[in-house]
Amino acid sequence: MNTDPIPQKIKDLKVCVLIPTYNNHRTLQRVIDGVLGYTDDILVVNDGSTDATKSILQSYPNIQCLHFKENKGKGVALREGFKKAEASGYDYVISIDSDGQHFPSDIPVFMEALENHSTGELLLIGARNMSQEGVPSKSSFGNKFSNFWFWFETGIKLDDTQSGFRLYPLKHLKSLNFYTTKFEFEIEVIVKAAWRDVEVKNVPIQVLYDESERVSHFRPFKDFTRISILNTWLVFLTIFFIKPREVYRKLKKKGIKRFFVEDFLGSYDSPSKKALSIALGVFIGLSPFWGFHTVLVIFLAIFLKLNKAIAFAFSNVSLPPFIPFVLYASSKIGQYVLGVEFSYSIDEVTSNFGVIKHLEAYLVGSFTLAVIMSALFGSIGFLFFSIFDKKKVILKNG
Repeated sequence: MNTDPIPQKIKDLKVCVLIPTYNNHRTLQRVIDGVLGYTDDILVVNDGSTDATKSILQSYPNIQCLHFKENKGKGVALREGFKKAEASGYDYVISIDSDGQHFPSDIPVFMEALENHSTGELLLIGARNMSQEGVPSKSSFGNKFSNFWFWFETGIKLDDTQSGFRLYPLKHLKSLNFYTTKFEFEIEVIVKAAWRDVEVKNVPIQVLYDESERVSHFRPFKDFTRISILNTWLVFLTIFFIKPREVYRKLKKKGIKRFFVEDFLGSYDSPSKKALSIALGVFIGLSPFWGFHTVLVIFLAIFLKLNKAIAFAFSNVSLPPFIPFVLYASSKIGQYVLGVEFSYSIDEVTSNFGVIKHLEAYLVGSFTLAVIMSALFGSIGFLFFSIFDKKKVILKNG
């Protein structure tokens, strides 16, 4: 980082420090004074405090303040703070909690990361050391829980997704639609930012949990329930919209040939991983879970850390034109396994779906066919990718 003082960097990069606060009069003044050591570009959002917060803020006539008549929730406080900061000409906001757990002395860490980023499409989250002494066990568990779902929804692994000490890129959030109003907003905003290709990453920060003066407004049951509902919705969107959209965009941008070469053949995944991805896609595509193939294949590909593009593509072995043949083959195999025999043609399957009358045979045959074909396609895929990778190595080494 350059030797220029931090206050000048903050002004040059148009950064404002946002402090949402609600009934934290014991620590608010210390936080404000700490931030003033780096900048006077401060915006405090008083979220309907009923303690001495308003009188404390009156002693700082040179900083901007927003006052809510009643408590609206941290999500609303942050969103209104973003609007006010952008209207005041700022490009970025560093949010810091007013309960005293964050150290304003970590502001330079955010500034260094922002200055060194090439595009500025960056959302930073301060990563706390959750294993240090004094960190409540419920906070550590909640953070791990949140980290997992963020990874599932975005593919990004972070050490801390719940810290309120963050840097937000205002212009990249302006076009996003947000619906949450409480603590869960801090999850919604980072997931949706990641979906819009904003880089979301951690920077190391200090943390202090002083139970003698810290006031937490997190309500374990209510707020955890809100967060769980939000994650359920975000997972739904991930499976049904975001992941299929990613595959479709790649296919549209590159064309079928280039998509096949780069995302199938040119993937850095090992031949075994690619082959397992094919096997998964074929198995799900031939399974009897009609209407849920996309959900299942993407969920399992993410959970098993397989190639999502390959798995999704091969799950389409049951495209509408092939459905009668899949149903017919499944039923015939099921009859063979069960030692029974029914007489109907593929035309009857097409016209009246009569195979469903023999559901047991169909289900047994469907899973049998899925296992056989997934093993077959997976094996062929493994041989193909192994040979292809060897040829790449030979060509590379001349």
